[in-house]
Amino acid sequence: MRTILLSSAAAVALSASLAAHAHADAFNRVASFPVNTNIPDAMGQESESSAEIIDATGDGMMLVYSDSPLGGIGMIDISDPANPAAAGFVALDGEPTAVAVRAGHAIVGLNTSESYTEPSGTIVSVDLSSGEVAHSCDLGGQPDSVGISPDGSLVAIAIENERDEDLNDGVIPQMPAGFAVTFALDGGAIDCDSRVVADLTGLAEVAGDDPEPEFVDINTANEVVVTLQENNHIAIFNGETGEIVSHFSAGAVDLENVDVDEERALTFDGTLQGVVREPDAVKWLDENRIVTANEGDYEGGSRGFTIFSKDGDALYESGLSFEYEVAMIGHYPERRSGNKGVEPEGMEVAEIGGATHIFLLSERGSVIGVYRDNPEGEPELVQILPTALGPEGAVAIPGRNLVAVANEVDLIEDGGVRSHVTIYELGEGEAQYPTIRSMMDDAGRPVGFGALSGLAADPEQPGILYAVNDSFYAMQPTIFTIDANQTPARIIAATRVRRGGANAQLLDLEGITPDGEGGFWLASEGRTDRMIPHGLYHVNADGEIEESVAFPPELLAVEKRFGAEGVTRVGDTLWVAIQREWADDEDGFVKLVAYNTGTEEWGAVRYPLEQKGAGWVGLSEIVAHGDHVYIIERDNQIGAAAALKKIFRVPLAEMQPAALGGELPVVSKEEVRDLLPDMAAFGGYALDKVEGLAVDTNGDFFAVTDNDGVDDSNGETLFMRLGQLEGS
Repeated sequence: MRTILLSSAAAVALSASLAAHAHADAFNRVASFPVNTNIPDAMGQESESSAEIIDATGDGMMLVYSDSPLGGIGMIDISDPANPAAAGFVALDGEPTAVAVRAGHAIVGLNTSESYTEPSGTIVSVDLSSGEVAHSCDLGGQPDSVGISPDGSLVAIAIENERDEDLNDGVIPQMPAGFAVTFALDGGAIDCDSRVVADLTGLAEVAGDDPEPEFVDINTANEVVVTLQENNHIAIFNGETGEIVSHFSAGAVDLENVDVDEERALTFDGTLQGVVREPDAVKWLDENRIVTANEGDYEGGSRGFTIFSKDGDALYESGLSFEYEVAMIGHYPERRSGNKGVEPEGMEVAEIGGATHIFLLSERGSVIGVYRDNPEGEPELVQILPTALGPEGAVAIPGRNLVAVANEVDLIEDGGVRSHVTIYELGEGEAQYPTIRSMMDDAGRPVGFGALSGLAADPEQPGILYAVNDSFYAMQPTIFTIDANQTPARIIAATRVRRGGANAQLLDLEGITPDGEGGFWLASEGRTDRMIPHGLYHVNADGEIEESVAFPPELLAVEKRFGAEGVTRVGDTLWVAIQREWADDEDGFVKLVAYNTGTEEWGAVRYPLEQKGAGWVGLSEIVAHGDHVYIIERDNQIGAAAALKKIFRVPLAEMQPAALGGELPVVSKEEVRDLLPDMAAFGGYALDKVEGLAVDTNGDFFAVTDNDGVDDSNGETLFMRLGQLEGS
């Protein structure tokens, strides 16, 4: 059955708000800096490197981040924020857990623990000009976060003394208990003799004798707020005396219409009762209000954020609204549904552009929710920005209208994307992201999407396109209707692909083309090791499969995993792009396979691939337009390693299929568009999978990336408007 996405009144109001802000001042990502470029030569590029917590120098020209796996701090020159440059790395004697910058010095918490039961650490001051450790003070335990007071007179450290999650299933209490400490700070000099301890035991109802402080922040009165995440508690103490000013439970929420099952589908129809918030990051909004990112770690995580008074009154609770917005731009991490969803973890609060903003980081969704604070009412969501993979820390530089985010995940061991620092600038003009979004359905739930793997244009309506998702959502194969006449493009309908009235299984949809009669032909990439057949499927307008066409024996005899990656229709013939070489293919050549729907005959031609660099090269899409078929050819590389993401075309006159099993003719090709510059215009790193291409009735080209279902991916879906290509 076709599901028309009808926006609720709240979604309409929110969309109008976002649209209004899109045409005023907007934050846009201007650069992504790979932190592995800061790795010293002696360590080697194969070393894991991770930007975690980040701060900026007083003049806003240098970023400093902690790098736990590499064991030090890295620096980035952002005098030109659109072209950040490596500025060096300082190795330290311990594991850096946090960093804050003051007076040309980096104040770094170092974990030197020998074990969970014998935690230890130091706080050091590193002279950024020389890289020398100028001061070092013993902490008496394992540090987590570090905060400096607005006047620079005080530094506070959360001493977590974290639990061993493998001991007794991670159940607390596990001694020794955590606490918080402060030191007087004079410029970059730490006064070790001024050490003040804040005893946090006996406060929380959950394991009160084992507080595990997580995050600290200091207001202008030198009051320190600290989250006890596993204890689901918040404490505020006098930073100069250690005296507790107030403390309270972070509380719990009930969540209705939440995705709770990791079933390879996006189903926001579950219920969770009494979910404890367990906040991670906390920031002062003003002298009397704090805001928490409710990530969860022990038994909870309410998937949003909360504004509390200093006395513990919950003034605002976001509930699932943030998670819903993340889902509607394709960033919902389905494989975290049964755990903590989008996991709001890091946070920054700053007055920038004439208003106080809350920057909420989703660790698993890899986005920033940008909210405008309203002391008299609810905060207003104004934007959602894409980050690199796994945002951990953020810093605003109000004097330069900049925000920088440290993204911790480094997939060097898997040959994936490296850790990055992403930089954003507030300026005039439209918001570049998201490029595509969906809507709320008529039941008030988001229609999530992701892993868009094939694209086609409506044969009659300009700007109306259709996309399919791949086997990441194996239990929810879907045809999405996209209205590209809006900015961002809008998913206006979702049609589930069904067999006998139920969502079809054993599909890996990679291509779609209209059949000219209101239905579609779909191409499925087979995997026989998962019992997924290679084949073509004819569906009606409601998504019901009416005909299944298996690949012929001549193809199946030489099959490999990487099969159909796109389908297009030319008259009665369906042309299918095969992604990689199969067993009978000469190295560097792949098949374009033809199936005549009238005669049911099969044939093919050979397509010459570009020369391989790192990884492999293959096809991702095929679409007929005018006198040519247009083909996406790409490598499987990401970030700085990406070299090939291009559109080529082949004359239709050469698409004369020969019988399978015999000698196949080789077609010629012509390069039409290099897509790497198009992707670079969004300020991020080059994405791996450009998988969809379509040409509408006006001759405008569109391309879309596959975000792998936000699995080891930052979740970005780039819907690119390419216009009318030269010669097309």
